[in-house]
Amino acid sequence: MATTQFPAYVAMMTELPAFLDRNRPDVPDLAVSRGITPFFLPSQPVRGRLIRLGPLANTLLTRHDHPEPVRRLLGEALALAASLAAALKFSGSFSVQAKGDGPVSMLLADCTDIGALRGYARVNLEKLAALGSDEPITARRLLGDGYLAFTVDQGPEREPQQGIVALDGESLSQMAAHYFETSEQLACQVHLAAAETGSGWRASALVIEKIAGAGGIDPALSDAAQAESWRTACILADTITDAELLSDELLPERILYRLFHGEGVAVDRPRTLAYGCRCSRARLASILEGFPRDDLDHMAIDGDIVMTCEFCNFDFRFPRETVIGKEGTGS
Repeated sequence: MATTQFPAYVAMMTELPAFLDRNRPDVPDLAVSRGITPFFLPSQPVRGRLIRLGPLANTLLTRHDHPEPVRRLLGEALALAASLAAALKFSGSFSVQAKGDGPVSMLLADCTDIGALRGYARVNLEKLAALGSDEPITARRLLGDGYLAFTVDQGPEREPQQGIVALDGESLSQMAAHYFETSEQLACQVHLAAAETGSGWRASALVIEKIAGAGGIDPALSDAAQAESWRTACILADTITDAELLSDELLPERILYRLFHGEGVAVDRPRTLAYGCRCSRARLASILEGFPRDDLDHMAIDGDIVMTCEFCNFDFRFPRETVIGKEGTGS
Protein backbone atom coordinates (compact mmCIF):
# COMPACT_ATOMS: atom_id res chain seq x y z
CA MET A 1 0.00 0.00 0.00
CA ALA A 2 1.43 3.36 -1.01
CA THR A 3 1.64 6.09 1.59
CA THR A 4 3.02 9.57 1.97
CA GLN A 5 5.17 10.14 5.03
CA PHE A 6 5.01 13.32 7.08
CA PRO A 7 7.85 13.89 9.55
CA ALA A 8 6.60 14.44 13.07
CA TYR A 9 8.70 16.53 15.44
CA VAL A 10 8.21 15.21 18.93
CA ALA A 11 8.01 18.01 21.52
CA MET A 12 10.51 17.88 24.38
CA MET A 13 8.79 17.62 27.73
CA THR A 14 8.41 15.27 30.66
CA GLU A 15 6.29 12.27 29.67
CA LEU A 16 4.48 9.26 31.05
CA PRO A 17 7.16 6.68 31.88
CA ALA A 18 7.85 4.53 28.83
CA PHE A 19 6.93 1.25 30.52
CA LEU A 20 3.43 2.61 31.26
CA ASP A 21 2.80 4.02 27.78
CA ARG A 22 0.97 1.40 25.73
CA ASN A 23 0.91 3.73 22.73
CA ARG A 24 4.67 3.71 22.20
CA PRO A 25 6.12 1.87 19.21
CA ASP A 26 8.13 -1.30 19.57
CA VAL A 27 11.54 0.31 20.14
CA PRO A 28 14.57 -1.01 22.04
CA ASP A 29 14.34 -1.27 25.82
CA LEU A 30 17.99 -0.58 26.52
CA ALA A 31 19.73 1.03 29.49
CA VAL A 32 23.39 1.49 30.39
CA SER A 33 23.65 1.46 34.18
CA ARG A 34 27.02 3.22 34.33
CA GLY A 35 26.44 5.69 31.51
CA ILE A 36 27.35 8.74 33.62
CA THR A 37 30.20 8.76 36.11
CA PRO A 38 30.46 12.06 38.03
CA PHE A 39 33.78 12.84 39.71
CA PHE A 40 35.64 15.64 41.50
CA LEU A 41 39.09 16.52 42.76
CA PRO A 42 38.81 16.88 46.56
CA SER A 43 39.50 20.36 47.95
CA GLN A 44 40.19 21.61 44.43
CA PRO A 45 37.95 23.69 42.13
CA VAL A 46 37.39 20.87 39.63
CA ARG A 47 34.45 18.61 38.97
CA GLY A 48 33.42 16.62 35.89
CA ARG A 49 31.54 13.78 34.25
CA LEU A 50 32.69 10.82 32.19
CA ILE A 51 30.00 9.66 29.75
CA ARG A 52 30.10 6.17 28.21
CA LEU A 53 27.10 5.31 26.03
CA GLY A 54 28.32 1.78 25.31
CA PRO A 55 25.87 -0.27 23.19
CA LEU A 56 23.27 2.48 23.59
CA ALA A 57 25.24 4.53 21.07
CA ASN A 58 24.93 1.82 18.43
CA THR A 59 21.20 1.50 19.01
CA LEU A 60 20.61 5.23 18.74
CA LEU A 61 22.92 5.88 15.80
CA THR A 62 21.70 3.02 13.61
CA ARG A 63 18.02 3.99 13.66
CA HIS A 64 18.77 6.07 10.55
CA ASP A 65 20.97 5.13 7.58
CA HIS A 66 23.25 8.15 7.93
CA PRO A 67 26.73 8.34 6.39
CA GLU A 68 29.65 7.75 8.77
CA PRO A 69 30.58 11.44 9.34
CA VAL A 70 26.97 12.27 10.28
CA ARG A 71 26.71 9.36 12.69
CA ARG A 72 29.97 10.45 14.29
CA LEU A 73 28.69 14.01 14.75
CA LEU A 74 25.35 12.81 16.14
CA GLY A 75 27.13 10.45 18.53
CA GLU A 76 29.21 13.32 19.86
CA ALA A 77 26.05 15.43 20.28
CA LEU A 78 24.36 12.63 22.25
CA ALA A 79 27.36 12.31 24.58
CA LEU A 80 27.48 16.10 24.99
CA ALA A 81 23.77 16.32 25.83
CA ALA A 82 24.11 13.58 28.46
CA SER A 83 27.18 15.19 30.02
CA LEU A 84 25.59 18.62 30.37
CA ALA A 85 22.19 17.36 31.51
CA ALA A 86 23.92 15.41 34.29
CA ALA A 87 25.29 18.67 35.75
CA LEU A 88 21.84 20.27 36.14
CA LYS A 89 19.07 20.00 38.72
CA PHE A 90 15.83 20.06 36.74
CA SER A 91 12.76 18.06 35.78
CA GLY A 92 12.27 17.73 32.06
CA SER A 93 14.75 17.60 29.20
CA PHE A 94 18.01 19.26 28.23
CA SER A 95 18.81 19.63 24.54
CA VAL A 96 21.81 20.45 22.37
CA GLN A 97 20.71 21.86 19.02
CA ALA A 98 22.78 23.16 16.11
CA LYS A 99 21.35 24.72 12.97
CA GLY A 100 23.45 25.75 9.99
CA ASP A 101 23.63 26.07 6.24
CA GLY A 102 25.85 23.01 5.73
CA PRO A 103 24.96 19.41 4.77
CA VAL A 104 23.63 18.82 8.31
CA SER A 105 21.07 21.62 8.53
CA MET A 106 19.85 20.52 11.96
CA LEU A 107 21.47 18.48 14.72
CA LEU A 108 19.48 17.72 17.86
CA ALA A 109 20.20 15.59 20.91
CA ASP A 110 18.33 15.67 24.20
CA CYS A 111 18.50 13.95 27.55
CA THR A 112 15.90 13.96 30.32
CA ASP A 113 16.55 14.35 34.03
CA ILE A 114 16.30 10.54 34.35
CA GLY A 115 18.76 9.87 31.53
CA ALA A 116 16.45 9.12 28.58
CA LEU A 117 18.51 9.97 25.51
CA ARG A 118 17.61 10.52 21.85
CA GLY A 119 18.95 12.37 18.81
CA TYR A 120 18.28 13.40 15.23
CA ALA A 121 20.22 14.82 12.27
CA ARG A 122 18.68 16.32 9.13
CA VAL A 123 21.03 15.65 6.22
CA ASN A 124 21.26 16.94 2.65
CA LEU A 125 23.10 14.12 0.88
CA GLU A 126 23.90 16.21 -2.20
CA LYS A 127 25.62 18.87 -0.08
CA LEU A 128 27.44 16.14 1.83
CA ALA A 129 28.75 14.56 -1.39
CA ALA A 130 29.92 17.99 -2.58
CA LEU A 131 32.30 18.26 0.39
CA GLY A 132 34.56 15.70 -1.25
CA SER A 133 37.25 13.74 0.54
CA ASP A 134 40.31 15.97 0.09
CA GLU A 135 39.94 17.39 3.62
CA PRO A 136 38.69 15.88 6.89
CA ILE A 137 34.94 16.25 7.28
CA THR A 138 34.75 18.23 10.49
CA ALA A 139 31.70 19.29 12.46
CA ARG A 140 32.09 22.80 11.07
CA ARG A 141 32.08 21.57 7.47
CA LEU A 142 28.99 19.48 8.19
CA LEU A 143 27.09 22.26 9.96
CA GLY A 144 28.35 25.32 8.10
CA ASP A 145 27.50 28.75 9.48
CA GLY A 146 24.73 28.92 12.03
CA TYR A 147 24.15 28.69 15.77
CA LEU A 148 24.39 26.36 18.73
CA ALA A 149 21.65 26.34 21.36
CA PHE A 150 21.40 24.71 24.78
CA THR A 151 17.84 24.47 26.12
CA VAL A 152 16.27 23.32 29.38
CA ASP A 153 12.58 22.44 28.89
CA GLN A 154 10.65 21.70 32.09
CA GLY A 155 7.23 21.30 30.52
CA PRO A 156 4.41 23.51 29.25
CA GLU A 157 3.90 25.34 32.56
CA ARG A 158 7.40 26.84 32.59
CA GLU A 159 9.22 28.92 30.01
CA PRO A 160 12.20 27.09 28.46
CA GLN A 161 15.63 28.41 29.39
CA GLN A 162 17.88 28.78 26.39
CA GLY A 163 21.35 30.04 25.52
CA ILE A 164 22.46 30.58 21.91
CA VAL A 165 25.83 31.35 20.32
CA ALA A 166 27.18 31.36 16.79
CA LEU A 167 28.96 28.19 15.67
CA ASP A 168 32.66 28.73 16.35
CA GLY A 169 35.38 26.11 16.01
CA GLU A 170 36.04 23.09 13.83
CA SER A 171 34.84 20.39 16.23
CA LEU A 172 31.70 20.07 18.31
CA SER A 173 33.94 20.07 21.40
CA GLN A 174 35.30 23.48 20.41
CA MET A 175 31.81 24.80 19.66
CA ALA A 176 30.60 23.73 23.11
CA ALA A 177 33.64 25.27 24.79
CA HIS A 178 32.98 28.52 22.91
CA TYR A 179 29.43 28.52 24.25
CA PHE A 180 30.63 28.32 27.83
CA GLU A 181 33.31 30.93 27.29
CA THR A 182 30.88 33.47 25.84
CA SER A 183 27.51 32.65 27.42
CA GLU A 184 28.15 31.12 30.82
CA GLN A 185 31.51 32.63 31.75
CA LEU A 186 32.32 29.16 33.01
CA ALA A 187 35.72 27.56 32.60
CA CYS A 188 35.00 24.23 30.96
CA GLN A 189 36.92 21.67 28.93
CA VAL A 190 35.06 19.24 26.66
CA HIS A 191 36.36 16.06 25.01
CA LEU A 192 33.99 14.19 22.68
CA ALA A 193 34.48 10.96 20.76
CA ALA A 194 32.28 8.79 18.55
CA ALA A 195 33.29 6.06 16.13
CA GLU A 196 32.37 2.62 14.88
CA THR A 197 34.37 -0.02 16.74
CA GLY A 198 34.55 -3.78 16.51
CA SER A 199 31.56 -3.91 18.88
CA GLY A 200 29.50 -1.36 16.94
CA TRP A 201 29.12 2.39 17.34
CA ARG A 202 30.31 3.95 20.58
CA ALA A 203 30.17 7.53 21.88
CA SER A 204 31.70 9.15 24.93
CA ALA A 205 32.48 12.47 26.58
CA LEU A 206 34.82 13.79 29.26
CA VAL A 207 33.81 17.18 30.65
CA ILE A 208 35.58 19.05 33.44
CA GLU A 209 34.48 22.36 34.95
CA LYS A 210 36.06 24.88 37.26
CA ILE A 211 33.83 25.32 40.30
CA ALA A 212 32.79 28.87 41.05
CA GLY A 213 32.76 30.04 44.67
CA ALA A 214 34.19 28.36 47.75
CA GLY A 215 31.98 25.26 47.99
CA GLY A 216 34.08 22.13 48.46
CA ILE A 217 37.37 23.99 47.98
CA ASP A 218 40.12 24.04 50.58
CA PRO A 219 39.81 27.52 52.20
CA ALA A 220 43.58 27.68 52.44
CA LEU A 221 43.84 27.46 48.65
CA SER A 222 44.65 30.89 47.24
CA ASP A 223 43.22 32.20 43.99
CA ALA A 224 46.58 31.56 42.35
CA ALA A 225 46.65 27.99 43.71
CA GLN A 226 43.10 27.39 42.46
CA ALA A 227 44.09 28.65 39.01
CA GLU A 228 47.08 26.31 39.03
CA SER A 229 44.88 23.37 40.09
CA TRP A 230 42.56 24.07 37.19
CA ARG A 231 45.46 24.39 34.73
CA THR A 232 46.87 21.06 35.92
CA ALA A 233 43.49 19.34 35.58
CA CYS A 234 43.15 20.63 32.02
CA ILE A 235 46.62 19.35 31.09
CA LEU A 236 45.81 15.93 32.55
CA ALA A 237 42.39 15.79 30.85
CA ASP A 238 44.07 16.61 27.53
CA THR A 239 45.91 13.27 27.68
CA ILE A 240 42.66 11.33 27.21
CA THR A 241 42.51 9.40 23.94
CA ASP A 242 39.54 8.47 21.77
CA ALA A 243 40.51 4.82 22.19
CA GLU A 244 40.20 5.12 25.98
CA LEU A 245 36.90 6.98 25.77
CA LEU A 246 35.35 4.42 23.41
CA SER A 247 36.75 1.21 24.93
CA ASP A 248 34.27 -1.28 26.39
CA GLU A 249 37.06 -2.96 28.35
CA LEU A 250 38.22 0.05 30.36
CA LEU A 251 36.02 0.84 33.36
CA PRO A 252 35.25 4.55 33.98
CA GLU A 253 37.08 4.43 37.31
CA ARG A 254 40.16 3.05 35.61
CA ILE A 255 40.19 5.90 33.09
CA LEU A 256 39.71 8.54 35.78
CA TYR A 257 42.43 7.01 37.94
CA ARG A 258 44.83 7.03 35.00
CA LEU A 259 44.07 10.71 34.37
CA PHE A 260 43.82 12.17 37.85
CA HIS A 261 45.25 9.75 40.44
CA GLY A 262 47.93 12.26 41.36
CA GLU A 263 45.17 14.74 42.30
CA GLY A 264 43.25 12.26 44.46
CA VAL A 265 40.22 11.93 42.18
CA ALA A 266 36.95 10.89 43.87
CA VAL A 267 34.05 9.25 42.04
CA ASP A 268 30.37 9.84 42.80
CA ARG A 269 27.55 7.34 42.24
CA PRO A 270 27.15 6.40 38.57
CA ARG A 271 23.88 7.21 36.79
CA THR A 272 21.95 5.39 34.09
CA LEU A 273 21.41 6.37 30.46
CA ALA A 274 18.65 4.75 28.42
CA TYR A 275 17.06 4.68 24.99
CA GLY A 276 14.76 7.65 25.28
CA CYS A 277 12.51 8.37 22.31
CA ARG A 278 9.24 9.64 23.78
CA CYS A 279 6.99 9.46 20.75
CA SER A 280 3.55 7.90 21.00
CA ARG A 281 0.61 7.20 18.74
CA ALA A 282 -1.70 9.16 21.06
CA ARG A 283 0.37 12.34 20.78
CA LEU A 284 0.66 12.20 17.00
CA ALA A 285 -3.07 11.53 16.72
CA SER A 286 -3.72 14.71 18.69
CA ILE A 287 -1.49 16.63 16.25
CA LEU A 288 -3.47 15.31 13.30
CA GLU A 289 -6.74 16.29 14.96
CA GLY A 290 -5.60 19.92 14.75
CA PHE A 291 -5.44 19.87 10.94
CA PRO A 292 -8.40 20.98 8.79
CA ARG A 293 -10.26 18.04 7.26
CA ASP A 294 -9.35 19.09 3.73
CA ASP A 295 -5.67 18.95 4.64
CA LEU A 296 -6.12 15.49 6.13
CA ASP A 297 -7.78 14.34 2.91
CA HIS A 298 -4.75 15.50 0.93
CA MET A 299 -2.35 13.78 3.33
CA ALA A 300 -4.02 10.41 2.91
CA ILE A 301 -2.97 8.03 0.15
CA ASP A 302 -4.95 4.84 -0.32
CA GLY A 303 -6.82 5.75 2.84
CA ASP A 304 -3.80 6.04 5.15
CA ILE A 305 -1.84 8.89 6.72
CA VAL A 306 1.68 8.01 7.87
CA MET A 307 3.61 10.14 10.36
CA THR A 308 7.25 9.32 11.05
CA CYS A 309 9.04 10.09 14.32
CA GLU A 310 12.25 11.83 13.33
CA PHE A 311 14.07 10.48 16.37
CA CYS A 312 13.39 6.73 16.28
CA ASN A 313 12.44 6.55 12.60
CA PHE A 314 9.22 4.68 13.38
CA ASP A 315 6.18 5.02 11.11
CA PHE A 316 2.77 5.57 12.69
CA ARG A 317 -0.10 4.64 10.35
CA PHE A 318 -3.51 6.28 10.74
CA PRO A 319 -6.52 5.22 8.64
CA ARG A 320 -8.05 8.48 7.37
CA GLU A 321 -11.52 7.64 8.69
CA THR A 322 -10.19 7.41 12.26
CA VAL A 323 -8.95 11.04 12.28
CA ILE A 324 -11.72 13.62 12.63
CA GLY A 325 -9.79 16.87 12.18
CA LYS A 326 -11.35 20.29 12.48
CA GLU A 327 -13.83 22.14 10.30
CA GLY A 328 -12.53 24.62 7.78
CA THR A 329 -10.29 24.62 4.76
CA GLY A 330 -6.54 24.37 4.94
CA SER A 331 -4.32 26.98 3.31
